[in-house]
Amino acid sequence: MMNVPKRKKVEKMKTSSKQRLSKFLAAAGVASRRACETLIFDGRVRVNGQVALLPQTLVDGKDIIKVDDKAIKGAEGKVYYILNKPVGYICTNRRTNNTKIILDLFEQVEQRVFTVGRLDKDTQGLIIVTNDGHFANRVIHPSSNINKEYLAKTDEEITIDHLQAITNGALVEGAFVKPVRVNKVRKGTVKVTIAEGKKREVRMLLENAGLGVKELTRIRIGGLHLGPLPVGQWRALTEREKELVFE
Repeated sequence: MMNVPKRKKVEKMKTSSKQRLSKFLAAAGVASRRACETLIFDGRVRVNGQVALLPQTLVDGKDIIKVDDKAIKGAEGKVYYILNKPVGYICTNRRTNNTKIILDLFEQVEQRVFTVGRLDKDTQGLIIVTNDGHFANRVIHPSSNINKEYLAKTDEEITIDHLQAITNGALVEGAFVKPVRVNKVRKGTVKVTIAEGKKREVRMLLENAGLGVKELTRIRIGGLHLGPLPVGQWRALTEREKELVFE
């Protein structure tokens, strides 16, 4: 009699729905992936009541996750807005005293949104607001090579020497940076295009050239232009405009 081999039971592989804590937070619209990692390192994130200090901690929707003692839900519908930031507003989700923050302008938006990158308090202009941490990370990551263009009004007429000094670059945050392009627009107005995006970079480039900055406006990120959007106003980005950011 022949021995017929018994069929082996095929065990179904269980696929885990757990993901890295930093990725979970970014998908939930807390902040960009990099900013979420900072929140974790700062001890501001708790998982099931315990402080989680590792971005690679695995979590899913069954875990109780809190940031600054506020419960975080899972991924939500993604929203993308273009804002003409007014002077005097801070790009942060945490309020200090009576400081005006960007989110004050988005009180009617249900999703938990944040700014993609930052503009300093005294700078106005184009900034993207979203709850898509992955999109935000793509925009701010150096590998995307996204240029940003600023329009600066100065306190005196811009000379050839000023333009050359700006073009030559300056030391910013301990690193020497040079603009991608510098163009005089009018008597006291200049356009400066940068790639690095360090804190107050354009202001420092102009001040290093001996120019005082009266007004600074970001007018472009990648291929996305601010256009005629009034200061303090915002609107939803179109799908095409989202693509333009990377062009």
